[in-house]
Amino acid sequence: MIIEPKIRGFICTTAHPTGCAQHVANQIAYVKQQGKHQGPRNVLVIGASTGYGLASRIAATFGYGASTIGVFFERDADEKRTATAGWYNSAAFEKQAHAAGHYAKSINGDAFSDEIRQQTAALIREKMQQVDLVIYSLASPRRTMPGTGEVFNSALKPIGKAYTNKTVDAFRGEVKEITLEPATQTEIDATVTVMGGDDWQRWMDFLAHENLLAKNVTTVAYSYIGPELTFPIYRDGTIGQAKKDLYAAAKKITDKLKENGGRALISINKALVTQASAAIPVVPLYISLLYRFMKENGTHEDCIEQMTRLFHEHLYAAQPKSRDADGFIRLDDLEMAADIQQKVTTSWPTVATENIEALTDIDGYRKAFYQLFGFGLAGVDYAADVDVQVGVKSFSH
Repeated sequence: MIIEPKIRGFICTTAHPTGCAQHVANQIAYVKQQGKHQGPRNVLVIGASTGYGLASRIAATFGYGASTIGVFFERDADEKRTATAGWYNSAAFEKQAHAAGHYAKSINGDAFSDEIRQQTAALIREKMQQVDLVIYSLASPRRTMPGTGEVFNSALKPIGKAYTNKTVDAFRGEVKEITLEPATQTEIDATVTVMGGDDWQRWMDFLAHENLLAKNVTTVAYSYIGPELTFPIYRDGTIGQAKKDLYAAAKKITDKLKENGGRALISINKALVTQASAAIPVVPLYISLLYRFMKENGTHEDCIEQMTRLFHEHLYAAQPKSRDADGFIRLDDLEMAADIQQKVTTSWPTVATENIEALTDIDGYRKAFYQLFGFGLAGVDYAADVDVQVGVKSFSH
């Protein structure tokens, strides 16, 4: 099959297995260039197939020689469609990890479910005994509650009043005004249920109860704050309420882990093109401006650079960089530099459909988006016929 990208809304409905493999290989090559380091030995990554979760797994394996278990919910190919990008990413990662002699096993299923927690526990007990690092990087738009089967859907909305600002259709290059109506209390509560800290706590409580957490275990969840420009839709919106719940969960988890010398940390990461961020109004236009100025400044980073810095400079450094007043790791420090934000703020009012190509890095945004699905990678022959069926023996279902 010859595979081409097919865009529907803010997602790509196809993925390229060779391209995804190349994208993973590029990230592995970057980590290897940084050399081997001392750090985690047995790592569980919950939400391991794309973005920051995938980059975390790559950094742990190829930067520290860690054994990893990855949990995710992805779809294999069938006669009508390709597999998801996360499926191809994980297959490519495991192939390279195994070739290099590293233990890597993946569990494909609903990470919110008790069934997947039980499967994960059995695998840890069999192969690792205990884990010393747990990365929580889920980015699901909905959650089915274990036990009750009740389904909650998140909502990307402001709170209190309607919000109007500019956004961009990145693929048409159209800048347009968008108005978002305020969320209802039901929508706020559902977003907190899906994207807050409850599931992270459930995972950590379960692993602790099963005696699967090593002494001095670290667990990290990822978040974003961003500039004032995005506050109404992000920090002060429904997502922000969910993140506040996540921050509260970190404190509760740390309190429970203290006896064992453990800790729960929040890493505030940079705005990047991900499947999750592409769905948030206003944010794609902000990222397009941000990319331009950070690239001009030589400070642009993608997921793998961010996660490598997290591991090397914060989690496993001899002298870790200091955290902020809230105890957060700030990997967004380069994004939030005063000169970068001033340029974004100054440019924002002037961006329009007519000048977006000149004023922003919208082309870089598009390229980064396509690469999430394995398209636009150097060294890949996209005219070649490829097999969309990519199986991996170590995947558990």
